[in-house]
Amino acid sequence: MTRRSLIGGFAASGLMRAVAAGKRKPLFNGKNLAEWIVDTPGLWRLEKGVIIGVSPGLKYNDFLRTRKSYGNFELHATFRMTDASGKGNSGIQFRSKPMEGSHEVIGYQADMGQQYWGCLYDESRRKKVLAGPAEGKLKLNKDGWNEYVVRAEGPHITLDLNGVRTVDYTEAEAGIEQAGFIALQLHGGPPLEMHFKNLLIEELA
Repeated sequence: MTRRSLIGGFAASGLMRAVAAGKRKPLFNGKNLAEWIVDTPGLWRLEKGVIIGVSPGLKYNDFLRTRKSYGNFELHATFRMTDASGKGNSGIQFRSKPMEGSHEVIGYQADMGQQYWGCLYDESRRKKVLAGPAEGKLKLNKDGWNEYVVRAEGPHITLDLNGVRTVDYTEAEAGIEQAGFIALQLHGGPPLEMHFKNLLIEELA
């Protein structure tokens, strides 16, 4: 390959990345939480484009939910957990729906916290980890910012945590919803603070 064609190849790949990045849209307006359903008032707030959820020690799981439903998409989310107890848990729900008469929601979750980092959990439905990273296959910054990339396309779901593929899962069970809201979780239990920023979504055909 000549130097010119090599440079051209790099330029083309850079252009493709730029085009792909251009398809990503902010998940909310960055000014307020008007585009979200607030489960419990007072737990969630917005500061300088960062969504902050603070749990004083809840007896139930709490969720900040998008009003819009999403089916096939790729979501990029940067987050940070402040967890003095070491027992905190949070996650990003997707393809989810509300549970009647409850704070709970039903759907997939990109899990975070304790031994669940990088796992795909089925919240309030099958109530189990559907897939997770192989032992030792995880890069985690427990005291700083981390990034999840959640991709859902038909029955195929992948999770990447800090650039490491932790889940490559294909849903085999019939009747599982393939669309629903996205939500941020504060898990019941010890006091916990979650920060979420750079929430970008690309809807897939």
